[in-house]
Amino acid sequence: MNNISYDFEGSINTLERKLLTQKGKKSKRQLIKKSVASLMLVNMLCISTIIPTAAMAASATSTNTSTDTKSTEAADTKTGAVSNIKAPELQVKSAVLMEASTGKILLSINSDEALPPASMSKMMTEYLVSDYVKQGKLKWDDVVTVSENAAAQIGSRVFLAAGDKHTVLDLYKAMAIGSANDASVALAEQIGGTEKDFVKLMNAKAKEFGMKTAHFANATGLNISDMPEASRPDDGKETIMSAMDTAILARHIVDDHPDFSDVTSIQSFKFRPTDKDPVVNWNWMLESNSSITNFKAYAYPGLDGLKTGHTAAAKQCFTGTAERNGMRLISVVMGAETEAERFKQTKKVLDYGFDNFEVKQIIGAKSAVSGLATIPVVKGAATEVPVVTDAAVNVVVPKGTEPKNVTYTVAQSDEAARTAPIAASKALGTITYTYKNDSIAQDQVTTVNLIAAEPVEKGSWLRLFFRSIGDLFGDLFDSVKNMF
Repeated sequence: MNNISYDFEGSINTLERKLLTQKGKKSKRQLIKKSVASLMLVNMLCISTIIPTAAMAASATSTNTSTDTKSTEAADTKTGAVSNIKAPELQVKSAVLMEASTGKILLSINSDEALPPASMSKMMTEYLVSDYVKQGKLKWDDVVTVSENAAAQIGSRVFLAAGDKHTVLDLYKAMAIGSANDASVALAEQIGGTEKDFVKLMNAKAKEFGMKTAHFANATGLNISDMPEASRPDDGKETIMSAMDTAILARHIVDDHPDFSDVTSIQSFKFRPTDKDPVVNWNWMLESNSSITNFKAYAYPGLDGLKTGHTAAAKQCFTGTAERNGMRLISVVMGAETEAERFKQTKKVLDYGFDNFEVKQIIGAKSAVSGLATIPVVKGAATEVPVVTDAAVNVVVPKGTEPKNVTYTVAQSDEAARTAPIAASKALGTITYTYKNDSIAQDQVTTVNLIAAEPVEKGSWLRLFFRSIGDLFGDLFDSVKNMF
């Protein structure tokens, strides 16, 4: 239809204006009949003139065909990209290093083996509490009455007594900073009614997150034998979680509740004004500990969380997260021999990440895609609409390089989703970027939505009618042209 010189859309606009302004004895129906007949006659004449010319030119004319897969390349800022990045030697049972914004795994050592995580399992309790607050189902200043079951917890605790009343926030701090088991159970019961019912929520959320090995027996990470007998799980299954699943959980905390560090970075606090000693953060690696005599040797620049863990079965574990130069890393080490060693091993893991990798953006949020300006619209006043990405796409690259060998694939939504009226920001398809780099194991694949950059109104019946006529003549023209 592009080869036919007659302007259907312009004719439609003119006719619509006539319909709105026409006065006199002739009805709109008569005017439409006359206009339709005129347009059809003109286009028949146009076609009879164009066909011979098109036929002669067909053999010399090439057609540009767009594809759904594109590639973009950017030159390296430095020559000699890293081809061999040496992984650190670790003294742990398992470890994993993840870049938070992409979920890219940069280091994996026995990371899929299910192991006892000890108090790192409290991260799920922390997530659910934060989520209930975010959803308005719970408030930080809500007062919780401590049950006998919560008060009966052993191990790390703030020595709650049955009947004590404390705010959700104070109990949350006691759990996240001091790893208090009694505070964890009090919060679990506030949400679930009982700890057993809260554990059902924990396991359901783990399944939702795609945590393949995780199973929670309680809200604390204690061994079942250390729980009050009445609250022990009926199936007798202990809490287990792989380093990979732990990193996945930590990423959800970082992404879904970015204010997590408001609590996890606190060095110490008094749970009760009358307490002689404050609750001290078990995380020695906090950046703010650089001025604390006992911890400054472990303080790590940019580190602001997340959770320690220790039982005889789990040994020493730690999930740490640190941010530098816009890149946040999540590190998990499990099964270290000593309390200090878990932090020394974490330093090795984080150093490996920050020394060798960085994050680069492929495309920003609300950005147009090169080579893909629009997506077709069905029954709209316009036949297509500009589209942009709904989120940014980032990749991890060897430090000092730019991403090359980036391809993308577009998938348009079905016609129903692309039928006018279309609101601005409506999803009309997806774009999947794939980044390959020989220095990094596995391709990085990210999918984001393509959304309408502006609204499109539904086309009037008259506009759609004439557009269908235009399409009919266009198809006819193409058929005749292909005969020559």
